[in-house]
Amino acid sequence: MVVSACLLGACCNHRGGASPSAAVAALAADHRLIPVCPEVAGGLATPRPEAERQPDGKVSTAGGCDVTKAYERGAAHAVAVAQAAGAATAVLKARSPSCGSGRIYDGTFTRTLTSGDGVTAAALSAAGVRVLDEDAVAAGLLR
Repeated sequence: MVVSACLLGACCNHRGGASPSAAVAALAADHRLIPVCPEVAGGLATPRPEAERQPDGKVSTAGGCDVTKAYERGAAHAVAVAQAAGAATAVLKARSPSCGSGRIYDGTFTRTLTSGDGVTAAALSAAGVRVLDEDAVAAGLLR
């Protein structure tokens, strides 16, 4: 199972911190967890400027820098890792421009949510990997 590395305690989120989830960490009792940070794998630094997926599908920082290519590289890396491991499921960070599944920030940098997937979540889904976020795991939707 591929898991966003920040959910397992790796300090790789855009602020340079982690987003540990006890519910996700508990999955290690029954699953092999493979940590991946698509943003770091795509070549972005930690910490890094906050970014959001735009309505046109691109990813940009609040300062207007287009970082789409880095997000696409990271997504391709995550798909390759999932395929090499035979992973059928990924648990990814909610609302992230890479990892968000179903709900992401709308690109206005106002913390407004909209329907949509992050770049990595979309790529993994297209590759046939089931994608959930830590909220779904905490709610018991992954067994």
